[in-house]
Amino acid sequence: MIIKAVNVIESRLPFSHDDRLGFLTFCPTNLGTTIRASVHIKLPKLAKNRDQLEAIAARYNLQVRGTRGEHTESEGGVYDISNKRRMGLTEYEAVKEMQDGILELIKMEKAA
Repeated sequence: MIIKAVNVIESRLPFSHDDRLGFLTFCPTNLGTTIRASVHIKLPKLAKNRDQLEAIAARYNLQVRGTRGEHTESEGGVYDISNKRRMGLTEYEAVKEMQDGILELIKMEKAA
């Protein structure tokens, strides 16, 4: 059903697409693949210091959000962690980078 609706919309109003950049959207962070892979994860030990959690996540090209999206707080110590990079890599690479970073965060949480 949704595919039909999208196809009807695109037949009347084509989506902007660039062969190199991918689909062009109103949000510059969604250029390219627009893949935002994310996981909700509880990191109570690492999250004791939000700045430190964000610094660790940045090392793995990850973004930390609250459970209700950008600029929200964590609920019950659960965070939405997603890939920060969306341009210059394939969908597989974006998801793999996020997965590798999450696995490192889990290791660090267990070691803390």
